Amino acid sequence: MCPADRNDSEKHPSPAARPGAVAADFSKVLVVGKSSINRVVVSKIVEKSGLKPISEPPETAEKTLAGHLPGAIILDGGPDNQDCDRLMAAIDALRRASGKPLPAVILLSTRNGTAESLGLSSVVDAVVAKPITPERLQPVVDRLIGRG
Repeated sequence: MCPADRNDSEKHPSPAARPGAVAADFSKVLVVGKSSINRVVVSKIVEKSGLKPISEPPETAEKTLAGHLPGAIILDGGPDNQDCDRLMAAIDALRRASGKPLPAVILLSTRNGTAESLGLSSVVDAVVAKPITPERLQPVVDRLIGRG
């Protein structure tokens, strides 16, 4: 076989082509929340970190996760921190499959505290209290994505 005819992708398939192995894309952040306005605000902050936001309501976010593995997920918990609870099992499954705490998860909360002190899922890596500002959110995103 001539080297020009060789298809290297057959020998080294992309991570997405291997069953059960999807590489995290650290350039992308999934922004999930019921409020489209909050998703736009958070997406703009994510863009300031040089990342690409993918904005979804909670109802469609799980389907998006099935096709993409972002480096981080930002969940707007809403007034009771439960707006995105239906995603927790899917995120936990992704983390168990990869054997790593990926994607990193940030919860936007109406209350101050840590995930433990607020009684949140162990999937949540960081809590950022509302109102959301670039000064509060951007350093957390940078730290969890590994740019801080």
